[in-house]
Amino acid sequence: MITIDPHGPQSPSVQLQAQLASAIRAGELPAGARLPSVRHLAVDLGLSNGTVAKVYKALEQGGWVQTRRGGGTTVSEGLAVAPSLTAEVEALVHAARRSGVGLDEVVALVASSWRRTGGEEK
Repeated sequence: MITIDPHGPQSPSVQLQAQLASAIRAGELPAGARLPSVRHLAVDLGLSNGTVAKVYKALEQGGWVQTRRGGGTTVSEGLAVAPSLTAEVEALVHAARRSGVGLDEVVALVASSWRRTGGEEK
């Protein structure tokens, strides 16, 4: 179940994208599962259609979902994050928390490192 905290530290779009990606990773939304329409999910969560559409587009660009005209948005086949990468990210999160570093700061550090090492943003 997706919940959006309008007063949370993250924007509603960041919250929605993270929750959908987490549900896909956990298998709660298995490959081939159809996501609600943009309009339906926006109404259910009290968000604008544009916010939900932006999240679906970002998930599509990241390979998490695919959208077909007339066919809706479905979870992509063959998604798997290397277990070693997941472990490294969890180690980073634990280290950041121990150091008192917040999520926004961690995201900024990762983005900076990504750009410095020649990564392209999607």
